[in-house]
Amino acid sequence: MDASVSRNDTPALRFTLERTSDRARAGRVETKHGVIETPTFMPVGTHGALKAMTPAQVAETGAQIVLANTYHLALRPGEALVEKLGGLHRFMQWPGPILTDSGGFQVFSLPGVEITDKCARFKNEVTGKEMDLTPERSIEIQNALGADIIMAFDECTPYPATREFAGQGVRRTLQWMERCLRAHAHADEQSLFGIVQGSTFPELREACAASLVAMDCPGYAIGGVSVGEGHELLCQVTDHAAPLLPENKPRYLMGVGLPEDLIACIGYGIDMFDCVIPTRYARSATVFTSRGRIRLTNRKFRRDAFPVDAACDCYTCTGGFTRAYIHHLFAANEVLSAVLCSIHNVRFYQRLVADARQAILAGDYAAFAEDFMGRYRNEPA
Repeated sequence: MDASVSRNDTPALRFTLERTSDRARAGRVETKHGVIETPTFMPVGTHGALKAMTPAQVAETGAQIVLANTYHLALRPGEALVEKLGGLHRFMQWPGPILTDSGGFQVFSLPGVEITDKCARFKNEVTGKEMDLTPERSIEIQNALGADIIMAFDECTPYPATREFAGQGVRRTLQWMERCLRAHAHADEQSLFGIVQGSTFPELREACAASLVAMDCPGYAIGGVSVGEGHELLCQVTDHAAPLLPENKPRYLMGVGLPEDLIACIGYGIDMFDCVIPTRYARSATVFTSRGRIRLTNRKFRRDAFPVDAACDCYTCTGGFTRAYIHHLFAANEVLSAVLCSIHNVRFYQRLVADARQAILAGDYAAFAEDFMGRYRNEPA
């Protein structure tokens, strides 16, 4: 497919679909803070920072866009302060594109949350006071933070869910999307993505997607996944939902995931991913390699003189740091252990999506995916 076949422009975002390989897609998302080549993986900086990494280290991994969390930033330090100090890009010293989620997933995960058509009501974990988060308030916070891509406030349906419960979530998600659109004050600077819900029910996903597509959002996400459904159901939902979304707009799979999830879902036509896994696993000594996951606190690595992954070009793997040294750092509770493993894992994910992109541009994604999964073990060694 030629780049000219599929393009969509809005004041804040331009998406160009450059080529497909079967259903896998290679594209470009242009924002006011830079270009994102897709498929892309967004490292997660919940509080405006990736744990154990500086912005410069994140950039050196090849990351093009990062994600920050609306709910947590609103609680501390507050969006008003971030806006006063020049917006989120300046506040966290990240010059490239940023995406903020709506806060819905975090709020709905809180104990005792009460969800009505009006809002989500919960106890503020910082002050202990009762707090309401409405679609309007979520957008107000995100407008103040100033990310390039912002997300609609939706109801993230847990798994498992009955069809009735999931259907109520779809109805509420669509009502809230309309309220988000009315509240969005910076459409010329920020792109508001809609989120497809519907749990594991194909007809609910179809209805939700059709209604959102009619609202003509600049991009769309598939939500309500990576909530305990497992790899097989994740693939089934994504396989069905991705083609429901416009070809000429970015498709974002929220909260996903492991390398095998990315490989499968890129094949279904997903452009954007985010997940805490690379940095969270790094802090517990689990690192990703071209042959699979390994856990460096395992005793067998105590005298291992090899780098984490000889095939990796990251600072950790090319800087002379051995598996034995990192094993020692974890045993000694040294912060550097998390730093070195986080750098490696984030770079692993960036190499994965970059290699996938090159395979798509070459028209050979299926062979790439088969080769990768033929070498990769999805259980820790």
